[in-house]
Amino acid sequence: MAEMPLLHHRLALSLHHHHHLLLLPPPTTTTKRLSQRILKITMSTAASSHSPPIHQHSLDQQQQQQKDQVLRYHNQTKHNFNNYARGPYGLDWANQPNPFRRYVSSPLLPLLHPPSPNSPATTRDGSPPPLYHTVFNSLPSPKPISKTTISQLFYDSLALSAWKTTGFSTWSLRVNPSSGNLHPTEAYIIAPPIDSLIDHSFVAHYAPKEHGLEIRTEIPSGFFPKIFPKNCFLIGFSSIFWREAWKYGERAFRYCNHDVGHAIAAVSMAAAGLGWEVKVLDGLGYDELEKLMGLDVFPEFKIPSRPVKGKMPEIEFEHPDCVLLVFPSGISDFGVDYKGLSLAISQFSTLEWKGKPNLLSKEHVCWDIIYRTAEATKNPLNIFNQSMVAPFLGSGDISESSYKGFSLREVVRKRRSAVDMDGSTTMARETFYQILLHCMPSGFGSGEKQRKQLALPFRTLSWDCEVHAALFVHRVVGLPKGLYFLVRNEEHLDDLRKSTRSEFKWTKPDGCPDELPLYELAKGDCRELSKRLSCHQDIASDGCFSLGMVAHLEPTLHEKGSWMYPRLFWETGVLGQVLYLEAHAVGISATGIGCFFDDPVHEVLGVRGSKYQSLYHFTVGGPVIDKRIMSLPAYPGPGVDA
Repeated sequence: MAEMPLLHHRLALSLHHHHHLLLLPPPTTTTKRLSQRILKITMSTAASSHSPPIHQHSLDQQQQQQKDQVLRYHNQTKHNFNNYARGPYGLDWANQPNPFRRYVSSPLLPLLHPPSPNSPATTRDGSPPPLYHTVFNSLPSPKPISKTTISQLFYDSLALSAWKTTGFSTWSLRVNPSSGNLHPTEAYIIAPPIDSLIDHSFVAHYAPKEHGLEIRTEIPSGFFPKIFPKNCFLIGFSSIFWREAWKYGERAFRYCNHDVGHAIAAVSMAAAGLGWEVKVLDGLGYDELEKLMGLDVFPEFKIPSRPVKGKMPEIEFEHPDCVLLVFPSGISDFGVDYKGLSLAISQFSTLEWKGKPNLLSKEHVCWDIIYRTAEATKNPLNIFNQSMVAPFLGSGDISESSYKGFSLREVVRKRRSAVDMDGSTTMARETFYQILLHCMPSGFGSGEKQRKQLALPFRTLSWDCEVHAALFVHRVVGLPKGLYFLVRNEEHLDDLRKSTRSEFKWTKPDGCPDELPLYELAKGDCRELSKRLSCHQDIASDGCFSLGMVAHLEPTLHEKGSWMYPRLFWETGVLGQVLYLEAHAVGISATGIGCFFDDPVHEVLGVRGSKYQSLYHFTVGGPVIDKRIMSLPAYPGPGVDA
């Protein structure tokens, strides 16, 4: 029988150093040995990688170079016991980026503020709001597109959720979470005329502090009727890498893409409450995305050869990430002609764009590897006819009583990131299983194994599931403490068993639903282990459970291209958003953990090379409320974010 102490003792000597996240601890003999072992693994992986044949086309060579750049970035930005990824040794508060982008001189259209989620009826037509857990099994009838519904969509996905204040500090929170509350993600809407809001087709930037739309340009009236069915519109996302790099240095590219995933899921869940479906238009290339959102107005950023500091306003450009198509549920299947869409978007460069982006900082630091990796992961235009409508599969219910009866709007608006866990709150086994059912990509009822992303909100993504979860169970009543594994793509199961430690049990735990592919690997108290793997943070051990999201990395890059690298982080962000919402819905809390020791996590699992990599950690449990911090309403708000 595999016991956790066996794994724990193998790492215990390497986990004794407790230190601040921005400092480099002195190396010890043990950490040097661990580093050497990890280096040997990395070198072995590099040596065994496939060398491109001499006769390969230059395009294939370029793709290999892009993949090499991605893996170089991924390995260079790993944290380890004896050193962290490169970043600032302190925070330059004088140049903390402004969290709110504005397009100065562009017209601002205020949006409506929906009734409080606590109201008996929160829809303007008087219909009862859907309960949180119900939308995982079926969507309500679609609402018409109007000023009211567009306002609610943004209010319940990307708007401010509260202000916090203590002493001389005041800061805002948003419905969509962000690493360090830095919010690198910007949002745009591209839409036909909207009743009571605007009488022509347009592109607008969403301003969350004002809860309004900054009109960037008017687009041709034939754009939507030519490409999309009626009652469709687009939401676009971009990232300002500088906002995250200010605090996190080279690892910021990872965190920006976590945040894109959280934003995708936030929009998907808010849209579900309105009876709308959401799908990533992944056939669009980087150039099309840039033109569609008007981001080609930013001056070109020339990447330096090494990290540099100075005045670089051009570093505040927005990197286009993706565009989501929003359409009513129940619509007949339709396809998107990417060739026609690309041709229509090519005309956007000739439009009159309004507004000048505000400056976010006076001085900057450029971590050049971020921008080289962003270049290597630019997605190409993929000309094909993408089918948009997929069958909606419910996520399964085994413990509906675990939920506290909150509406969907209550859960998404009141979600908060826990700062600390209390180390005592427990969770029933049935609640644990219920949460994991909602984390599965394919839903249940089709008889198919988990692979395709057909359940809410994963159905927004256009690729098969590539992310699993290694779970550290601490305080789940009726379930032994230990290490577990949630297989979210069952086609990977046999390979996972071969790729991980031979002593792992891979048995279904007691009471686990037959359709839930959860496996017990080893029993034992892993609280200290999970804490130390997550950069010595107590929050990883003081909850009911914590987890590491393990992506099928290098095979995915090889099969699909380097542009999948950020998308794997998006997928972890979508999964993380579900964990946030599930935790609040059952009456507790959760927090994403971006700081963890990458290769020591892989050593615990026994994985080698870059086939499976941990990309994001999470913890779920009872939060500790800091009574020194006072909450203020999101709107109108104090007006200062200091």
